[in-house]
Amino acid sequence: MQQQTTTSGIHIASVGTAAPPNPLSQARLEQLAQKHYQGKLSTRSMSLLHALFSHPSIKQRSFAIDNVEDLVDEHADARVARFTHWSQELSARATTDALAQAGVTANDVAGLVVNTCTGYLCPGISTYLIEKLGLARSVRVYDLVGSGCGGAIPNLEVSEALLGRMDSGVVLSVSVEICSATFQMADDLSLLLSNALFGDGAAAAVLWTKPQGYELVASASRYAPEKREFIRYVHKNGHLLNQLSIKLPEMVRKAAAEVVADVLVPRSLTPRDIKHWALHSGGEKIINAVQDELGLSEEQVRATRSVLSEYGNMSSPTVWFVLREIEKRGVAPGEWCIMVAFGAGFSAHAFLLRKR
Repeated sequence: MQQQTTTSGIHIASVGTAAPPNPLSQARLEQLAQKHYQGKLSTRSMSLLHALFSHPSIKQRSFAIDNVEDLVDEHADARVARFTHWSQELSARATTDALAQAGVTANDVAGLVVNTCTGYLCPGISTYLIEKLGLARSVRVYDLVGSGCGGAIPNLEVSEALLGRMDSGVVLSVSVEICSATFQMADDLSLLLSNALFGDGAAAAVLWTKPQGYELVASASRYAPEKREFIRYVHKNGHLLNQLSIKLPEMVRKAAAEVVADVLVPRSLTPRDIKHWALHSGGEKIINAVQDELGLSEEQVRATRSVLSEYGNMSSPTVWFVLREIEKRGVAPGEWCIMVAFGAGFSAHAFLLRKR
């Protein structure tokens, strides 16, 4: 267990989000699966796909591809090219949104931290954003990989530390995932679940030292590396394949409670003291498990469920989408909010915030 307490006065000034245009309904996506995989997958797999696509927790998802039919036989090189284009495109849109909300410009950006787990570029996405956004060539940049769905919070910690070493300017914390760039289909429960759950998206947060926005109060992480096989990407035949365990809800239930306690107990706080909960929209069963374990009301998980319904699970940017949804619904000065995300590792992360 690692824990950090913030005394630097750093705040989240704004959060910008971006998803590909033209979202597709789950019904439309099931039609695609029926068209291309009937007869190729087992009867049991097709039955499971129907149950998954019909589940009311997700209404639609967005994919960073011009024609969703192309997902079926997409060449590996085309997939890398698509990841390269859309990772920077969605990141740039989210960043532009966040900068505008904060009333700052690209000239004010002194640092940039980008995380992803759904593709690999060298040099990283950060270098594309320097060029695309017109950032200063002296900007300090870091690219993070390997944290999966929980990656936004470790990114936020690195961004916070980076800003703490600077005399002026703002730092951008950017999370982007093109989950469709890992699309594979087979008689494999992990792939069936993934293909009914994940979508594409990006989010960006502007961090500054002004006493405005959300104060970064404390963060914590928990890791169980011996359980890495329960949730991870694996390489097969040159492709990334998502590997998910049906035991995840119970794992997340326990880990979320532990990491939340790590940030609350030292401050004599309990879950009852926290009004707003930005939980990663990992799926209906996971949301229910965390809600039950922490004793949260339906209102406290409404934003999390809303994001799942409209976007699916976008991996690491998702928790930022939830925080932005919470902000839209209204957060009063002085109220507590906590971000909770979990992912590959197995890992769980929490960041305690307070609205100024």
